[in-house]
This record gives sequence, C-alpha cells and structure tokens, in this order.
Amino acid sequence: MENTKLKIQNLSHQYTSQWAVKDVSFDIIKNGVIGLLGSNGAGKSTLMNAMCGALYQTKGEIFINGINIRKNPKEAKKQLGFLPQKAPLHLDLTVDEYLLHCAKLRLIKKEEIYEAIAEAKTKCGIMHFSDRLLRNLSGGYQQRVGIAQAIVHKPPFVVLDEPTNGLDPNQILEVRNLIKNIAKECSVLISTHILSEVEAICDHIKMIENGIMVFEGTMEEFHNVIESNAILVKMKSPPAESELEKLEGIDTVELLNKKSGLYRFKVDNDENLLENIIKQSIKSNWRLYEINYEKASLEETFATLSKKEFINK
Repeated sequence: MENTKLKIQNLSHQYTSQWAVKDVSFDIIKNGVIGLLGSNGAGKSTLMNAMCGALYQTKGEIFINGINIRKNPKEAKKQLGFLPQKAPLHLDLTVDEYLLHCAKLRLIKKEEIYEAIAEAKTKCGIMHFSDRLLRNLSGGYQQRVGIAQAIVHKPPFVVLDEPTNGLDPNQILEVRNLIKNIAKECSVLISTHILSEVEAICDHIKMIENGIMVFEGTMEEFHNVIESNAILVKMKSPPAESELEKLEGIDTVELLNKKSGLYRFKVDNDENLLENIIKQSIKSNWRLYEINYEKASLEETFATLSKKEFINK
C-alpha cells in the first residue's frame, strides 16, 4: 500500500436515510491526471469530501499514501493537496503572504518554507506577482495561486474541484497545461462537468452514478463503452456513393469531407466488414488510406453510463 497514492476500500456514506455513496473501492497508484465524473447528485462531492478529510464516512477506509485519513488525519493530510471549487483565497493578502500562511498550515519546516513557496510559484507561473494583492489578480491567476497552495508542500496526491470553472478560453488552456505539468510529479484527481476538459487532460476516468462506481478505465476505454455502428473511411479515388452503398453490411454512406475523401459508413455488426472493405478497395483501386470505427462522443458515453437518453441535436 505504501506506493499507492489513494486507496479507498468499501466506502459508503449515508445522509439520514439516503446513501450518497455505496460500497465504492478503487486505487490511484501512478502519476497522471484522473477525471472524476458524475451527474449532479451522483455522489462526487461526498466522495471528494471524504477523501480530503472534510467528511467522516459512515463505512469503509481511505488511505492517503498509505495513511488512514480517519485514524491519523494530521499525517494523512500532509500527503494531500486540495483546491475546492471556490479557491480559499484571502484577497487582502499578497501572493507571498498568502502562500506563507498556507505553508505554515501545512507544517512545512521553517527552514524549508521559502524554498517551497518559490518552487510552487515557479511551477504555477506566478513568481512575478509575489507582491501583488490577490484581489488585484485576474481570475486565471487567482486560480493559479489556488493551485500553488495545493502543491506548496509537494503532496503525492492532489484533488482539484472544477479547476477551470469561470475562466476564459485562454485561461482554461493555461490552467490545463499547468495541471499536466504538475501531474508529472504526483497523481491529480480533478472533478469537472466539462467533458472536453476531461478529454484534453485526463489519462484515466472514474465515474460515479447514484452513489456507485459505474466506470473505471482509460480514456480510450471510456470512448469504447458504446459499440460503434459507424466506420470512418478515407480514400484518394472514391467511387460514387451509390456504389459504396451496395457493399454488403453497409446501410448508409455519408460524405464528410470531399477534399480528404472522408466518408462515414453506417454499418451492421459484421466482424469481417473492415476486411471486406479493404479487399474491395484494393480490387477497385479506391486507394483507401485510413479506416477505423468511429468512437462514441464523450456525451454519448456519459449519458449511457448515467442511464440517460442522449439526444444529438
């Protein structure tokens, strides 16, 4: 367990008569970015509050870097960095004053504090704002300061709740890159409703729905939850669409991009279909140069796992 950043065993939590989380178990071992997904009310907040020590779970155990957070919360929280959805900033302090305050709360040794603060500021790109009042920073830079306080003590496990919420597109890209860089040295769990953000920065996904874990896996595995019924094909010398539609196993043909010769074939589940298309291309000299099954969108997969109907508008 000593190499495991986070270990959750049979975690359950009950509010009055309702179970918000029921028998959830998983490990986080490697560095990287893990996305925590779920609908509103799915149990994400309860799960995050429990793993960060802000909530005592009804049942189960949580270990941060091998330390039981319920039995030894002080030591466990030294291994943890947390940025809630609304960064806990003291706006009348300068960046340096605030990070010094946070470093002391994290019980960093006195002789190591200023070096730790300088390193966190460098990683988050805020060194040039050291003497700036927090209230005078833009939303993007305030969020960077919030991330800096979460990593100032170099924890092996960091939790970020909606880290790009309220930022403009440029700020979102900057914070995404910052999170990726931080994740080279620790495990970062992010909770977000922005599925494009999950796709942009996450290596793995964990999805909770109705208090239970409904998916754990890589981004590639998440895309493949839904069996595809469409093939994307690129050809340099394509025939007429009517000829393509005559192929056995193909229901409809749609030209997506004439310049690149990109088509979408709606197909049945014939396991030999790809091979047959390739053979026909060679025989008819269609000069096919790319073929693969179309991945389901994140929205479709999320809706399927949430047991909700996806409507493609």
